[in-house]
Amino acid sequence: MNQQFEAAYWQARISSLWQPKVPVLPFIPTRNTPPARVLQVSSSWRGIENVLEEIMDRFHVPGHRCLEFGVEYGFSTAALSSFFESTIGVDTFQGDIHTNNIKDIYAETVQNLSAFPDIQLVKSDYQDYIRGNNETFDLIHVDIIHTYVDTFACGLWSAQHSACTLFHDTESFPYVKQAVADIARATGKQFYNLKDFYGFGIVV
Repeated sequence: MNQQFEAAYWQARISSLWQPKVPVLPFIPTRNTPPARVLQVSSSWRGIENVLEEIMDRFHVPGHRCLEFGVEYGFSTAALSSFFESTIGVDTFQGDIHTNNIKDIYAETVQNLSAFPDIQLVKSDYQDYIRGNNETFDLIHVDIIHTYVDTFACGLWSAQHSACTLFHDTESFPYVKQAVADIARATGKQFYNLKDFYGFGIVV
């Protein structure tokens, strides 16, 4: 995966030396339960779908509203929607420097998820979506461009507007893991981390 130098990440690392340490608590699944909806599309998220039920149960997440930032082809969106009455997926559908997409995949993703009327797709970047938005959700999943600045901005809003916030790629991108730790510190929440599947952070 492409790692880009980012000054904000190093500034955050240095700043954290003088701040209370954020414990990274291990999340170790005890069961492997496939959700009701599993799309047959390519996804680096594959495997995480089988621990969602345990996350919902262990952290007592209600099953009403879910929001996802970073839909791509819809694999994670379909899996998450198995546990919620309504799910919103927000994405530019045009990829970024950390993905292999170089074309607009919105129409393809709409088709992939067309069997699920409870899923709403919004073609937007996260900045426009969260601007002035005070909605709350039971769970928000963040899997956007893997920079410190973007993960922190999107993730902080998400942690402030949900009971449980999930972050992909905490192990493969140190920028993401640092942002998640800083979000946990800023919100007074706990940071659990599953090391498998490129890393999966849980802020509750």
